[in-house]
Amino acid sequence: MTDISKPFLRALRGERIDPPPVWLMRQAGRYLPEYRAVREQAGGFLNLCYDPVKAAEVTLQPLRRFGFDAAILFSDILVIPHAMGQDVRFEAGEGPRLKPIRDAGGLAGLSLNGIHDSLDPIYGTVERVAEVLPDGTALIGFAGAPWTVATYMVEGCGSRDYPNAKGWALGDPDGFQELIDLLVQATSAYLIRQVEAGAEALQLFDTWAGVLPKHAFERFSAQPIIEIAKRVKAVHTHIPIIAFPRGAAIYLPELARAPEIDGIGIDYATDPDWAAREIQPYATVQGNFDPILLMAGGEELERRTRSIVNALSGGPHIFNLGHGILPKTPIEHVERLLKAVRG
Repeated sequence: MTDISKPFLRALRGERIDPPPVWLMRQAGRYLPEYRAVREQAGGFLNLCYDPVKAAEVTLQPLRRFGFDAAILFSDILVIPHAMGQDVRFEAGEGPRLKPIRDAGGLAGLSLNGIHDSLDPIYGTVERVAEVLPDGTALIGFAGAPWTVATYMVEGCGSRDYPNAKGWALGDPDGFQELIDLLVQATSAYLIRQVEAGAEALQLFDTWAGVLPKHAFERFSAQPIIEIAKRVKAVHTHIPIIAFPRGAAIYLPELARAPEIDGIGIDYATDPDWAAREIQPYATVQGNFDPILLMAGGEELERRTRSIVNALSGGPHIFNLGHGILPKTPIEHVERLLKAVRG
């Protein structure tokens, strides 16, 4: 059962906490020398994701160094297509590479059978972290939201304008819906197992939601996120869920009103004062410090931190970045940020 004495979880239950709990997206990453050492030992990114001992170690590293209010499972959003049978690999310096799926025929090669066998090492990571988590610290499980995962599955890599994924989604929405439906099923089952292994909250990352027009956002981003949340909460009613559709601020107030969604992540381009008015009355707001400013540092780092905290101080707020921490971020800048938040 979730420990609601933890500040991060209390904030997700709608409590205003001063100072706000804080964690950082991609807080286990290349800016930490201890992470780089473990990743080198693993011999590859996916090897690290599928090694419960090493993945648990890098999940815990930022807690030891900074004392964040939450840990987030170390894994990757592309373990789902990998578990479904798509060829997924990571090229050094180039990011993920997948064998593209471009039409309904390509869906025939995907299967939900046996996905838990593939994902079992990740559940093992959750169990290991949950066993040794510091008092007062929460454990976040996560997955990629269907739209963002689908973009990688269709494009075969990252993209600037997603011509194949958007072309399929907009030109043949019913056909594209079949892929989204498969991802909803797989992601729901994956997150349910994460909770059973010890995750106390969940976050759905929809990193590329902002490229969709409104009608497509509602169908392929918001509704799948809500459906996954419904399925998870049908099994684990207590579990709080954060949605982070990056770049889609104008659509977030409606998503925040969904009873299945407890928190909304806002990116660095979203005005915190606007979020306090339009989102915070309905859901906990998480965000939204700019990771570029965190990397740059200086007095502006502290000024902007105080500005965000003050803007969102009237309701439930979890301090975080508006996207993941960057590899070249100096550790002392993270320390300075935490001092400013905790003040």
